[in-house]
Amino acid sequence: MPEPKTTLSTTSPPPSSPHRLPSDPSIVRPQKLPSLVAANKTPPSTESLTIKVADSMNGAVPGVLHLPHSFTQPQAGLSNHPRTAAILLSGASGGLVGPSSIYLGMATKLASLHDGIPALRLDYRYPARNNYCVADTLAAMNYLENTHSVSRFVLVGWSFGGAPVFTVGGRDPRVVGCATVASQTAETEGVRRLAPKRLLLMHGTADQTLDPWCSQSLYERYGKGKGERELVMFEGDDHALTGHAREAEERLCRFVMRCAGVKGEDEGDVVKGEVVGMGERVKLMEKGGDLDGEESVE
Repeated sequence: MPEPKTTLSTTSPPPSSPHRLPSDPSIVRPQKLPSLVAANKTPPSTESLTIKVADSMNGAVPGVLHLPHSFTQPQAGLSNHPRTAAILLSGASGGLVGPSSIYLGMATKLASLHDGIPALRLDYRYPARNNYCVADTLAAMNYLENTHSVSRFVLVGWSFGGAPVFTVGGRDPRVVGCATVASQTAETEGVRRLAPKRLLLMHGTADQTLDPWCSQSLYERYGKGKGERELVMFEGDDHALTGHAREAEERLCRFVMRCAGVKGEDEGDVVKGEVVGMGERVKLMEKGGDLDGEESVE
């Protein structure tokens, strides 16, 4: 078996046409929401959209936006609703559901909270090419700021997605926190400039795609005593954290909530609930394109 890598970035020229996602309703919104129904929550509005990107390639990047009802119906929300949003970035293949479909679950949960947090699951126009993926991320932030008055962002990335997360997070003051699952180390120098913004790193110790050392290195490069940092190593787990998907999903939700200033002590049923079944998680990754190319659950 080959040794795990430290990068999935590519230096090859971008293809002649941007990445396209499959059309499947199961990757847009969860099909079964018993945990939200049990918690007397109404599922958030979910919108598939394309966001224009102004760079040398132009074009538009697709994504799925989960909006709390307080954003779609202001009279139903609180006047002091925190204008913080989460942007969830996938790996070197692009896609929308994230590792073990964690993004599909957490976006639904965050937007269903009483003090709901918008969550945008963002694809890439040209996956694994950081310059273009950074432009995609900035375009998404500008879109949410201009359309929904969001001024603070939490960036979450899987695998290659650590590159745009730390590139943008290290230089844009609108970013208040960064979290990654099984991140690479290439093109992540921005982590050195991230503090005092919050940082959460998670990795499986049996990852055969990207070396677990990557997250340990990022933890050290962030710096001691500069801000709130946390490294979680899941013993024996893989690149997509298939063995700890629900725990990782809950940790990510609570991290975003802390960054957004949402306490949510009485929202345990929502955050811990199962929105995506364990048997569906890898299948949805395959449907959503998250496992194309070099990405893997191994």
